[in-house]
Amino acid sequence: MRVLLQRVQQASVVIDKRVVGAIAQGYCLLVAAEDSDTSDQVDYLVHKISHLRVFSDDAGKMNLSIADVDGSILSVSQFTLYANTKKGNRPSFVAAGEPAHAKALYEEFNQKLAATGIPVETGEFGADMHVALINDGPCTIWFDTDD
Repeated sequence: MRVLLQRVQQASVVIDKRVVGAIAQGYCLLVAAEDSDTSDQVDYLVHKISHLRVFSDDAGKMNLSIADVDGSILSVSQFTLYANTKKGNRPSFVAAGEPAHAKALYEEFNQKLAATGIPVETGEFGADMHVALINDGPCTIWFDTDD
């Protein structure tokens, strides 16, 4: 699985001019799965993301987790994280997971994140979404369970 985490001051996702998810301080997560991914990768990412310490403490050090700052998560599915751009000018997405499998893992990921006590808002799997955010820092972190 791949997740691009962005620490944000706020983020929202709009589908057909309707806000379907919005958060204040927290993380905007762009999430993708491949066919070989399993619940083990979901569990690993949930643990890493929910315990990640990238919010500043009183001394200005990145030392606080999302729970420490009462943050929230906006999770958005994005199969294009598996784009292969090595050949030509048009990306290939053959490495992205088959939609039914990827959707099941995305939903499991969001449910397990919410079970940690962190509020989770989501986009809609497979929808044409407009994501807006104010990146805080900027602080952007890449997770790839194959690495």
